[in-house]
Formats: sequence, C-alpha cells, structure tokens
Amino acid sequence: MKTKSAGSLTFFFPEAIEGGGTNFFDTGISAGFPSPAEDFKEQRLSLDDELVKNKEATFYAKVSGQSMIGAGLDDNDLLVIDRSLEPANNKIAVCFLDGEFTVKRLRVSNDEVWLQPENPNYPIIKITEDNNFVIWGIVTNVIKKVY
Repeated sequence: MKTKSAGSLTFFFPEAIEGGGTNFFDTGISAGFPSPAEDFKEQRLSLDDELVKNKEATFYAKVSGQSMIGAGLDDNDLLVIDRSLEPANNKIAVCFLDGEFTVKRLRVSNDEVWLQPENPNYPIIKITEDNNFVIWGIVTNVIKKVY
C-alpha cells in the first residue's frame, strides 16, 4: 500500500496485483461514521463475477432517456441485463417494441401486459396484438457514474 501527501491531504494508491479483476477492499464503506483503515483487506474483484449469474445470457446496455428515473435508471447508466430470467410483474425489462428498444417496468394482469415508465412525464404503454413486441431480458443491476 502506497500513500502520497499533497499539502494536508493524503491519497491512498493500491499496489498492482497480478491477475484479472480490479482492486477490491473486502469491507463495507461507511456512509455514516468512518471505519478504521486497518479494517481494509485488499483483494481482486471482477464485476462480471459479482454482477453476472449467467454469462451466456447476460449483456450490457446504456440507458438513453429519462423515462425510468424514478427507478434510479438515469441517462447513460449502464444496465446489466439477463436474458435467462423469467419476465414477471414488477420486473424492469429491456423490450423491443415496434422497432425500438425501451426499458420499462412490466405490469402483467389478467393476460394483459403494460410497460410502465417510472417518470410521470411518460405514458404507460399497453401491449396489444398489433405491437411487434419481444422482452429481451430482465435488468439485474445498474452501474452509475457519480462525477
């Protein structure tokens, strides 16, 4: 472990570890009171290992738009989507609808399917036999930029 001081600030620089993945500190990062630094145990972490349960059926896609902001899906977020999961009521799904991809919450009731946005500025979409509609997968995780 290396540290570098800049004025009154000290920055931590983890040492490079051979192998796949990224540095991972096996402890919870406190969002309340700080945790003692000696609690950190440095390991390697692969996000695929953490976020992907079925590698053959999982893909990533970026969100474009604001229709799902109430569910925490913002423009340019990266979605982890699993095609092996069963679509079900209340799941967030990536769907192909009439020539375009969209991400919405599934509402299934009495053999009817609705795509519900999580932003009141967007309409709920009722799926009918006239629609060209395919559920491509279920969203399992979202990766966000915070800067």
